[in-house]
Amino acid sequence: MRVLSIILFLLYSFSSNCQKIISKETALENMRLANEYLMKKWPDPSEKIVLDKVRTSNLWTRGIYYEGLMDFYKIDADKKYIDYAVKWGDGNKWATWFGVNSRHADSHCCGITYIDLYQMDTTQKQRLSEIKASIDLMIASEKVDDWTWIDALQMAMPVYAKLGVMYNDERYFEKMHELYLFSKNVEGGGLYNPKDGLWWRDKSFVPPFTTPNGKQCYWSRGNGWVVAAMVKMLEILPKDTKHYKEYEEMYLTMMNSLLPLQRKDGFWNVSLADPDDFGGSELSGTALFVYGMAWGINNGYLSKKKYLKPTIKAWNAMNKTCLHSDGMLGFVQSTGKEPKDGQPLSFDKKANFEDFGLGCYLLAGTQVYLLKK
Repeated sequence: MRVLSIILFLLYSFSSNCQKIISKETALENMRLANEYLMKKWPDPSEKIVLDKVRTSNLWTRGIYYEGLMDFYKIDADKKYIDYAVKWGDGNKWATWFGVNSRHADSHCCGITYIDLYQMDTTQKQRLSEIKASIDLMIASEKVDDWTWIDALQMAMPVYAKLGVMYNDERYFEKMHELYLFSKNVEGGGLYNPKDGLWWRDKSFVPPFTTPNGKQCYWSRGNGWVVAAMVKMLEILPKDTKHYKEYEEMYLTMMNSLLPLQRKDGFWNVSLADPDDFGGSELSGTALFVYGMAWGINNGYLSKKKYLKPTIKAWNAMNKTCLHSDGMLGFVQSTGKEPKDGQPLSFDKKANFEDFGLGCYLLAGTQVYLLKK
């Protein structure tokens, strides 16, 4: 009986520790594999994307990929990643998706990487020219009702933050905050629900809307975008910036709200508050939450004791359930705005755009790699 007890204890300890231990080498190999898959598929990164219609490659999905790639470069400094990003920018003539006059946040997403590449070589003025001009037009206007969907926070806020720091100009921070507050408190009566610490994707999901099961519809990836935006604010902005504390509080609130919603298998449902509304494995939202949690542990915002095990559990689940031997990522919900879009998901089903899911995966994996043993 005593021997059996010892065996059971050892098995339990092994099972628990599996969620606390990760091989940095394996994490790096997996990210390289997934990234090579996309780079081989798109040898010319500026090639137009032809699906239901033709799109130029400076669209938001590709912008998110390059944001992930630039983070990945920090731990895997292979010059081919920078060359690939520069080739993308050159091919698009460093233009924004909808042009300099567009106020649309999706158009500004490419600017996150444009600015990073400009800072690597400030002689290349063209890399910064259009994105700065477009944001400067936003600042010159009194209009603040542009970000009517929560994805916009991640697509655009890092651009304002980077420019504000680069030029030591608080106007970028203030305009960004006004746009953020409109989304949070005004659009549709406010897209943020302080009661649950989560966001509705846009005003069409604000109550009285509910899921078919009568629950609040908090879309996983949408909330993931907000998490990523808050991480970028805490990473980019000086801590004495006027609104830093508010972004920090939002980040911590969301991390706390998301923790009990994690599934037993490590993923988060596409419908966070309703596991029966297209429940199942999904990579993009889960990856963004992993990114937020791992970054928080690495930077002292989150308790390692509380968040490490859920973080590693989710990372392991993504790699076990989603990663193909050739680097393709399955279980990525296609572009959309709610749980039903792109369903059903599966291991072998490709998302309509494969780039943004990879970007989320690289953001998450980079921070997981940086976790201290």
